[in-house]
Amino acid sequence: MADHNALPLVILAEKFASLPGIGMKSAQRLAYYVMSMETEAVEDFAKALIDAKNNVKQCGCCCNLTERDICPICSDSERDSSVICVVESPKDVTAFERTREYNGLYHVLHGLLSPMDGITPDRLRVKELLARIAKGGVEEVIMATNPTVEGDATAMYVAGLLKPLGIKVSRLAFGLPVGGILEYADEVTLYKALENRNNM
Repeated sequence: MADHNALPLVILAEKFASLPGIGMKSAQRLAYYVMSMETEAVEDFAKALIDAKNNVKQCGCCCNLTERDICPICSDSERDSSVICVVESPKDVTAFERTREYNGLYHVLHGLLSPMDGITPDRLRVKELLARIAKGGVEEVIMATNPTVEGDATAMYVAGLLKPLGIKVSRLAFGLPVGGILEYADEVTLYKALENRNNM
């Protein structure tokens, strides 16, 4: 923003611009919009940010985001605990839940392998997945990472760790476009990909 703008407004725009997918022009629009809001609405917005940051944590079982120690999906006795769907991020859990067709459990890795970006296996929630499987009762792990180089590398890495344990490892059948993002896939495409998954 130009030097003639108030410094707090410049800083606010820069904070918005630091978020993924928001360029400086969009950030400036958001900053100016905040200035037009009622003080109470701005305070509510700020409180929502702080409450989310302070009160949302990772589930002690699947590493999804939740307010509880164990998330509602892991706590649900009606779910099929013999199948775990491994995804990159909590957004992917939401995408699968929209299909209303998958009744197993999830495991969120919180990233994908990318050695060039310094993301190695120890930065992902792979140890937690192995610990869950060591407890017994898991028959199949569905690798539902995005069909990208990083997603494929992560799927192959995890599959390599699980196969010696006698666990069936499958990969989504990709009616999903290569290079696509699960978060943006429609419910039918996700359901078909899940239904037609392949062994690895």
